[in-house]
Amino acid sequence: MRAMPNAAATTGDGAAQRERALDPRTRLLLEAPIATTLLRLAVPNVLVMVAQAAAGLIETYFVGKLGTDALAGMALVFPAVMLMQMMSAGAMGGGIASAIARALGARRRDDADALVFHALAVALLFGAGFMLALLFGGRWLYGSMGGTGASLEAAMTYSNWVFAGALLVWLFNSLAAVIRGTGNMAVPAIVTCAGVALLVPLSPLLIFGWGPLPGMGIAGGAIALLIYYGAGTLVLAAYLRSGASLLRPAWARCRLRWALFRDILRVGLAGAVSTVATNLAIAIATALAGGFGPAAIAGYGTASRLEYLLVPLVFGLGAPLVAMVGTCMGAGQRERALRATWIGAAMAAALTEAIGLCAAAFPQAWLSLFDSDPAMIAAGSQYLRVVGPVYGLFGLGLTLYFASQGAGRLLWPVAANIARLTVAAAGGWLALRLGGGLTQVFIAQGAALAVYGVVNALAIAGGAWFGRVGWPRTPAGLVRRAGGRPETQI
Repeated sequence: MRAMPNAAATTGDGAAQRERALDPRTRLLLEAPIATTLLRLAVPNVLVMVAQAAAGLIETYFVGKLGTDALAGMALVFPAVMLMQMMSAGAMGGGIASAIARALGARRRDDADALVFHALAVALLFGAGFMLALLFGGRWLYGSMGGTGASLEAAMTYSNWVFAGALLVWLFNSLAAVIRGTGNMAVPAIVTCAGVALLVPLSPLLIFGWGPLPGMGIAGGAIALLIYYGAGTLVLAAYLRSGASLLRPAWARCRLRWALFRDILRVGLAGAVSTVATNLAIAIATALAGGFGPAAIAGYGTASRLEYLLVPLVFGLGAPLVAMVGTCMGAGQRERALRATWIGAAMAAALTEAIGLCAAAFPQAWLSLFDSDPAMIAAGSQYLRVVGPVYGLFGLGLTLYFASQGAGRLLWPVAANIARLTVAAAGGWLALRLGGGLTQVFIAQGAALAVYGVVNALAIAGGAWFGRVGWPRTPAGLVRRAGGRPETQI
């Protein structure tokens, strides 16, 4: 039975809260074999991420039936949508999951309960920010990315509908992150997969219409997506209020505290900077491709969706890694946290490299799912042949980013993403300046992904979680170097 909170616990007194027994799920993260535990937790989480990616792909497939202008319009909006998705699920979501995992690892159960309300407050704030920014600034953004004429109008229609419901996206992903922070990957998986099953018939129904229901065109795809997020939010909230949830959030005991906001935001904001850099690199590449016409925008946008598909696949391993690393760091098991990091990174690198090599060898198999326009397929094929072979390094770097979220150490992952942005933007600009074509622009994007993975790997191997990079050779050596340093640095 769960102990009743006392006065010391409700004020965040660490000694009283640490006396509480560990939940079996928390003990699993601290004591079970690393590889098998990560794989077991990753399976439902991969289903979640594949299902969420499938939601976007389903929508793209049906919108592609409306023509190249509609597909180009969606490609213009896609970086902004993915920025919101990655920031809510990956950046702030990672900060939420990391804070809850570290609180549970340190046996601060009341803080873990209170973090649920702090997570909701963060979601509402950032969701409102995205809604206002894109409703009022969307036309300028998509126009600056090369959108004109019918493709720009399609982008505005889709964007206005999606970002009018930005709060639903943020609430859904934040509640899912709360649950994943406890080590429970199954509930978000079930909710997400059920939602995608609903989306499969709903999206074409609203896009094309049926019987007396008129087709809404590209707006119908956006509305179907918002229905999916709205229904999922209600189900996740109901689970957290049920007896099956490890956390027991209650308004009567909730007192918003800056210390708990800081625990989320110090990881989430650093992750947000990294996420902005990632999506800015994609937006810049879209703008560079825009100089070669709408077909090039559609081709690059469709091809780069595979890269965005890698993000949720890696997140399938990354989310349990956030929970395991965070719980281990909270419990003082630093060597186990590092070993889990490298095991998870090796798995993700192998998976993403296999996908990248297949995409480079058979690019049309992916691109023809969305459109048959020869110019679009030619541009997209150029991208996948150049960039696909370095997807393994991208997967490596992204997994190390998630592990760093769990550890609460994001300085080097942020630096790696800024380096990626610099290489992508400067390299693409130089390629055009020197008279290069799309292939040279795409070479710069591939080099940027390689830089991202290498910088992350070298930094963490060199002890970035525990102070200055110094290249110790073993996890034990890294932990000895840590020497009891405080856990508050980024």
